[in-house]
Amino acid sequence: MTSLQDKRFLVRAAFFALFLLAPPLDLLRFDLSQGHAILLGQPWVIGVDRFVGGEISAGHLAFNVLTRVLLPIVLAAAVLVGVSYKWGRVYCGWLCPHFSVVETINALMQRTIGKHSLWDRRRLPELRPDGSALKPRPIWWPATMAAALFFAFLWAVALLTYLLPPGEIYSNLWHASLTPNQARFIGVGTLLLFIEFTFARHLFCRFGCAVGLFQSLAWMANKKALVIGF
Repeated sequence: MTSLQDKRFLVRAAFFALFLLAPPLDLLRFDLSQGHAILLGQPWVIGVDRFVGGEISAGHLAFNVLTRVLLPIVLAAAVLVGVSYKWGRVYCGWLCPHFSVVETINALMQRTIGKHSLWDRRRLPELRPDGSALKPRPIWWPATMAAALFFAFLWAVALLTYLLPPGEIYSNLWHASLTPNQARFIGVGTLLLFIEFTFARHLFCRFGCAVGLFQSLAWMANKKALVIGF
């Protein structure tokens, strides 16, 4: 029988795969070269160019902004706040692709230094809940750093495919023919994400993530919300 944590891992892994595959499958991305978003394989346009060209009226443009920009944002925020009000930061624990990286590197850090983070004051018990023992070994440092670098590069490339045609990016990577701007984006993005994944994972989740902040605020507003019991 699959445990709750196994189910959470599978759901989180599936959502991480969706995060990577959404641009190449044209499920969701904003193409800077075309100047509009793409949703489920279809152009998601507001119609500013058509309005400037006199093809649609101001009322039509306002309707497009309302239905294609404001309404989706409000609905997504309402669902997020509603779920968070009842169950807390479910998105963080079950879906967030950033937290998938956080937990992976946490596990490697525990094997390396006996703590989830360099900033933790106390080491975790070597005896785990399942009865097995985990003794920290510095030999895990190369694997930990390699994982942080790999995920940083993967994230940088994925973020770029949300802005430029994914086929072009992956082809240029494969043939080592990235444009200067593409190489600069991936290089700088990889460096910054590597620093964040190595040193500031929990700090970002706690202080830097707007999605996490709104979930926490909604959860704290509910005096009968579910909480962890010990």
